[in-house]
Amino acid sequence: MTKQGKGGLGRRRFFRALGASVAAGAVPPLADRAVADSENDAEKRKARYRESEEVKTYYRVNRYPS
Repeated sequence: MTKQGKGGLGRRRFFRALGASVAAGAVPPLADRAVADSENDAEKRKARYRESEEVKTYYRVNRYPS
């Protein structure tokens, strides 16, 4: 093993500093501001599921009770 001087930067300190600098640079910037939901209450409560002919055929072919 080699001896490090008191003033020098040791190998472990070097890699620790390198890891800290890379980790600090890898943090993504936070969003500027939050965007509110644009749907009103009526749009949120409307029925979105429709039992179309394709859905009925899928249920019939796969023997799901309708």
